Amino acid sequence: MTRVATIPLQRTMASAISRAQEQLADTQRQLSTRKKAATFADLGTEAVRNLSAHSLLARQDAQATVSKRVGTTLSLYQANLEGIDDATSDLRTSLMKAVGTGDSAGLQEAIQTAFDQFRTSLNASEGGTPLFGGSQIDQAPFSVDTLAQAATTPGASAFHNDTVRANARVADGVDISYGVGASEIGANLYEAFRTLGQAGDIGTKPTDAQMDAIKQAVAQLNTGLGDVRAINADNGRKQNQVDTLTARGEARGLVLQGVIQDNEDADLGQVAIDLAQQKTVLEASYSVFAQLSGLNLTAYLR
Repeated sequence: MTRVATIPLQRTMASAISRAQEQLADTQRQLSTRKKAATFADLGTEAVRNLSAHSLLARQDAQATVSKRVGTTLSLYQANLEGIDDATSDLRTSLMKAVGTGDSAGLQEAIQTAFDQFRTSLNASEGGTPLFGGSQIDQAPFSVDTLAQAATTPGASAFHNDTVRANARVADGVDISYGVGASEIGANLYEAFRTLGQAGDIGTKPTDAQMDAIKQAVAQLNTGLGDVRAINADNGRKQNQVDTLTARGEARGLVLQGVIQDNEDADLGQVAIDLAQQKTVLEASYSVFAQLSGLNLTAYLR
């Protein structure tokens, strides 16, 4: 009779042990994956919210990648525009000094140095693609190599860019158009170099014709530097815009990550507590079940 009575109890204990094993396995899974649920379906009513958060976060990450790439390109624009500005400003100073003193010692070298920087910056590239060529990527935006060549090459033949601009989505509903052509940057500055090139090599004392060319070049440099600085200022505004949108996007991304983590990430401290408790309960259940399994009428009569 006792043996028969223990059978339902054994079945109940076996069922309880099975549930305890399942709970322990789930807790161990949470510990190893650091996630509350194995699938979105297990999140219940929060599943739709989290799926939406994942979608928004993926879009935000994509826009952040685009923003960083655009920001890098704009920084390269700035570096090369400032390189041109510095070189031609120094040249203007040297030219004005020559006008004021009548002494042009070292001036030809200064002209050559400024021209080299001008050419190098206009032909700068990013990943092998010209920065200032627009959509024209099969040739250098500026093709004049020497001052002597500049003397005989008009601006229309010196520049090979177009006016096509890149467009990038840097935030929800916000596109930014960016890019600048070599001719926009350097057309007027190039005229100054053409004037100086046509003047021939300038020695320690310029001729009257060379002095006139120097004065003309100063005026042309003034105009050209105005172009460069206006373009650099516009580039700076776009950099600020991209930086602002990037910062907002990062803040939005943190909010979305918080939503996802709150619903999906396991509380590892609580998981550790649950794991210890469940192991204790399971071990106790095994002990009780073993004792029940060993009961028989003889043991009971004793």
